[in-house]
Amino acid sequence: MMTKPKGLPSPHPLIVRLTHWVNAFAMVLMIGSGWRIYNASPLFDFMFPRSITIGGWLGGALQWHFAAMWLLVANGLVYLIYGLWSGHLNRAMLPVSPKSFWDDSVAALNFKLAHSLGTYNAVQKVLYLGVLALGVLVVLSGLAVWKPVQFHLLASVFGGYEGARLVHFFCMAGIVAFIFVHLALVLLVPSTLLPMITGRSPASHAKPHTEAPQ
Repeated sequence: MMTKPKGLPSPHPLIVRLTHWVNAFAMVLMIGSGWRIYNASPLFDFMFPRSITIGGWLGGALQWHFAAMWLLVANGLVYLIYGLWSGHLNRAMLPVSPKSFWDDSVAALNFKLAHSLGTYNAVQKVLYLGVLALGVLVVLSGLAVWKPVQFHLLASVFGGYEGARLVHFFCMAGIVAFIFVHLALVLLVPSTLLPMITGRSPASHAKPHTEAPQ
């Protein structure tokens, strides 16, 4: 007879998976359109290839950028409210200490870092907490760049309009670096991808086995 595999707890709740993919979509739009906006008034002596930007022209890029910004903010609020209400943030991101980060970093460099699905090691915790902080900073600095007069107090925190532009740029660079590291880890441990799509642990995807009739 056909036996059904035992149910395993989901390593990623549905709302975490949904906000993860919405966030990924919004970040792609924001980064691509942001690069097009940057090209219109570069901060440094380089420009991004037009082929990897979004919007086509400055006005179009601005529309994409602000639309993605509101999607990112709304999605982030949903994740934050859920994470605090359910205790998910506390369970997933804490505790973390300099010693645990150092120990796990050394283990990772020696390819001896253990990975448990649904449980973050200290390196992952620091990376995720860091990118969450960058996400807050990129939105706040973006508001200061967008409306430097209306948000003059906020802009002053970043050292004025040009300072806010620099903070915004380097926060973007940090988020892009995180994305590359995140994708590299997924390639190194591909079994982590399917659970983030289906919500099921890898073992639960195994084909049912048959038993001989009694």
